[in-house]
Amino acid sequence: MNNPVSQAAVVYHVRPRNPGAHLYEVSCRIENPDPDGQMLRLPAWIPGSYLIRDYARHIVQIDATSDGEPLALRKLDKHSWRVAPAPGVLLVSILVYAADTSVRGAWLDRDSGFFNGVCLFLQVCGQEQARYVVHVDPPELPPGTAWHLATSLPRLTGAAGEFGAFHAAGYEDLVDHPVLMGRLTVIDFEAAGTPHSLAMTGPLAVDQARLGADLARLCAWHIDFFGRPAPMNSYQFLLRAVVEGYGGLEHRASSALICQRDDLPRPGAAGTDSGYRRFLGLASHEYFHAWHVKRIRPAEFVRAELSQEAYTRQLWIFEGITSYYDDLALLRAGLITREQYLELLGRSLTRLYRTGGRRHQTLEDASFDAWIKFYRPDENSPNATVSYYLKGALVALALDLEIRLRSGGAHSLDSVMRALWREYGADDSGGLAEGDFERLAGQVCGLDLEAFFRQNLRTTVDPPLGILLAQFGLLLHTRTRDNESDGGGAPGRRQGKPRAWLGLTIRNSDGRACVSHVLDGGPAQLAGVSAGDELVAINGRRVRADNFEALLDRLPPEGECSCYIFRDHQLMSVTLQAMPAPRDTCYLVIDPQAGADAIARRENWLRPDA
Repeated sequence: MNNPVSQAAVVYHVRPRNPGAHLYEVSCRIENPDPDGQMLRLPAWIPGSYLIRDYARHIVQIDATSDGEPLALRKLDKHSWRVAPAPGVLLVSILVYAADTSVRGAWLDRDSGFFNGVCLFLQVCGQEQARYVVHVDPPELPPGTAWHLATSLPRLTGAAGEFGAFHAAGYEDLVDHPVLMGRLTVIDFEAAGTPHSLAMTGPLAVDQARLGADLARLCAWHIDFFGRPAPMNSYQFLLRAVVEGYGGLEHRASSALICQRDDLPRPGAAGTDSGYRRFLGLASHEYFHAWHVKRIRPAEFVRAELSQEAYTRQLWIFEGITSYYDDLALLRAGLITREQYLELLGRSLTRLYRTGGRRHQTLEDASFDAWIKFYRPDENSPNATVSYYLKGALVALALDLEIRLRSGGAHSLDSVMRALWREYGADDSGGLAEGDFERLAGQVCGLDLEAFFRQNLRTTVDPPLGILLAQFGLLLHTRTRDNESDGGGAPGRRQGKPRAWLGLTIRNSDGRACVSHVLDGGPAQLAGVSAGDELVAINGRRVRADNFEALLDRLPPEGECSCYIFRDHQLMSVTLQAMPAPRDTCYLVIDPQAGADAIARRENWLRPDA
């Protein structure tokens, strides 16, 4: 029998060398290095997160040897090296500092470890299509302590959960399988005949049976949506449950997730509270990506280099449409109620209408500028940008309703997505070129959608969701917010009483109320308040982070208020002309007077088996 390791052109060995110092040791053995000197590179970004992150900055040490003798390395740029010609097999070793707690990086401490391949695996230039083998060792642990490992990398040695050897078909495949290690809680389940698992770290007291059953139900809905069989042989959710945190990153056969421990269901708890809905929505979003962005891809990503930006105007398609279906899948899979889904829609509409930047940035521009704007927010971002996740999801909703309405229910966005999967889901697809989605949507539905796409993608006009939802027996209402934490989705408690609005948001800085954002056209901007100012007093009363809300409630909705602020350690006096809070808080209600046609359209859209 052939030895898979001996057939590998490149072999990596990962050792958690010093968990206390957050250090991985990674060796890379290259059987046939470039005779002119092997080039090596570490990626600058990770697919799914569109920001140059310069992972090479975490390399603490790098050296190279051949036949036991050291070789010279010359650094060429921030993330590339060339090794002197090697007389035989080349061995390159690096030490990597791993203290990034996000889903995009690498982490190691005495309790757990996690890494993405882009953080640890040097790219062997010219051998990206070669066969790769990876050995992962456990750290040295105190007696009686056992760690396990979870990854979707195909195994060569060891049983499920054990450390050992794994393989990958090329570099792109290699870096698409994150690794989680530690004292893991693992829940195995099956969805539509495909093995799945949820591996978790963190001190947990959760209802494992419910988690497994709910995820199985959710994953089966996604598989059936696109059509059986599932595109992967197995799938893993890799979850770190923490006190504070949230995030996810998609991969072809797994996803990396972070959630708050309290978001997970406790044994004996009934119902689906907001925290558990948030977790299920996160899992739904990343799982949908297994089809939509990992297999159906923008053409710009098919041949993308991980050393530089890959610009596309299509992120709204891949993140926005996914964000539309993540919560809709929860409803259709029977995991949340219709009322809960409408609340989530109302909260999304609220976030959009509170984003002044939607008047300045189109959806296509938001997609293109992700590299310099979305992932680099600053104090002016709410005034200048719009999220392609958020607005993309609401444009997807508008497109779905538009197609259903104009086709008499014969077609929907569901029809378009399934056609998209059939036409662009193959591994050898050249990807979705700009304009292909618009062409396919019109073709599948037999509709002229050019005006819809022109307005919603290439202008800053809001999608006409109030008008569209009314045709489905739903009424969109707006009101003023009850308080600064009011995210909408339900009727308010102020009963129409206006609230004062200063046009600023604050953050807690050791109890002090510091201005985080100054909103366009608001009283604070007109008075010259700036982000970073410390708000000291309003109308003679001292302001703290914990009493700002109460002081705001005491202000008349219109009229002058005197404020003191600290800026650059200098006390300044400003006068703000308070305004009534804008009606930018949304909620949806079922129209009791809706006609039979509207009710039928709503049922066809929201029914669980859609």
